[in-house]
Amino acid sequence: MDGDTLYPIGELARRTGLTVKTIRFYSDRGIVVPTDRSPAGYRLYNIDAVARLDLVRTLRDLGLDLATIRRIVDRELSLPEVAATHAEALAVQIRVLRLRHAVLTAVAERGLTAEETDLMHKLAQLSEDGRRGLIGDFLDAAFGGLGADSVFAGVRRSMTPEIPDNAEAEQVRAWVEWAELALDPDFRASVRRTAEDHAAEQAQGDTTVPRRDLAAVVRDQAGPALAAGIDPASRRADPIVATLAAHCAHVLGCPDDAELRRLLLARLERVSDRAGIGTSSSSQ
Repeated sequence: MDGDTLYPIGELARRTGLTVKTIRFYSDRGIVVPTDRSPAGYRLYNIDAVARLDLVRTLRDLGLDLATIRRIVDRELSLPEVAATHAEALAVQIRVLRLRHAVLTAVAERGLTAEETDLMHKLAQLSEDGRRGLIGDFLDAAFGGLGADSVFAGVRRSMTPEIPDNAEAEQVRAWVEWAELALDPDFRASVRRTAEDHAAEQAQGDTTVPRRDLAAVVRDQAGPALAAGIDPASRRADPIVATLAAHCAHVLGCPDDAELRRLLLARLERVSDRAGIGTSSSSQ
């Protein structure tokens, strides 16, 4: 192609694959201006217009707006800088799409009401500061004013969820489920009661219950049985209850008697929500 040759808009359309209407649109907005006009007033373009239109089409495919594209092709903006800015914007859009996908999936799987869906959507879209505020409020409600016990410090860390900027749908759903739980007054009250019991035992030097976390012991002993479908109130559960009671008696250095089982039942009733395993009168 001759660098001095001028091309009518139809020929420019053929060479670029764009429609005449599109080229005229870009021309009217000063993005690809005609080099000259024919005696009849038709627009004529030089070879640079082909390369310019190719760049415009690429930038449009990447989602850039026309005002920004004009500044790039006019060399008022650096293409790498613009690309970096738009890459960041796309990362935000991707995160939003992940959040929406997680919410819609949860709605479909859990059969949520309109109100529950609205709450889940709001929780999923919380900013980092908003998430920290919700977590801090929950932890203060559960453990505030109970001292700096090392156990509390560990629990606070374990109950502080994090959601990365590039979180997958499963991570988003897990965060939303935690947030819903943290906003539940009954759950907050349950965690608070357990923490207060522990703080009182520490202050009094209580040795009537094992120091090892009972919830963990129950999970270890009863978890497989529950998974196998054993009813905690049935006789099939008696050996598991006996094993748990024997362990506690060994730790405490006391006999496995009715008093020990009464104390253990009372303690397990207080921590059953945290353990995720119910207690049964068969343990008495």
